[in-house]
Amino acid sequence: MTLSTDILISVPSWEREDGLEKLTERTVLQCAKTCGLVFDQPCELSVNFCDDATIRSLNAKWRGLDKATNVLSFPSPGPLKTKLTLGDIVIAYETVAREAAEQEKTLSDHVAHMIIHGFLHLIGYDHETPLEDEQMEAMERRISSALGMPDPYAGTAAIDDETPAHEMN
Repeated sequence: MTLSTDILISVPSWEREDGLEKLTERTVLQCAKTCGLVFDQPCELSVNFCDDATIRSLNAKWRGLDKATNVLSFPSPGPLKTKLTLGDIVIAYETVAREAAEQEKTLSDHVAHMIIHGFLHLIGYDHETPLEDEQMEAMERRISSALGMPDPYAGTAAIDDETPAHEMN
């Protein structure tokens, strides 16, 4: 399996975060490994590190929610095994930095969690029902543990992205 990550840093606030590219690539590869993904051909995904204004605009357009959020996912259509692109993950700096501070987490751990959460949406995980939520959180915990991170849900509220972006199309 060849999985490559296209990283776009679209605002200066993210440029100040040392090691963001390495963290992103490491997290994406661990997601694929833990999930046991096998592709018929090389596959890629993109991670766009943006600001609250950008993610708010996307959230309004694709989900009908005129507010900033921490992460959005835009899965590519088609069967997972034959995809050339998994899709796009978009992460907002101000919201993620604020949440990390509020939850007393390092920014890098919270960013990795947002990548994990977004990645799982790209491959079909969701949290619309209690069972789906339980399964998705369990996988997030497995991936986080494999990365040597603490439990991303310890002492926190649920992630604020009620509906994956792809369901709004």
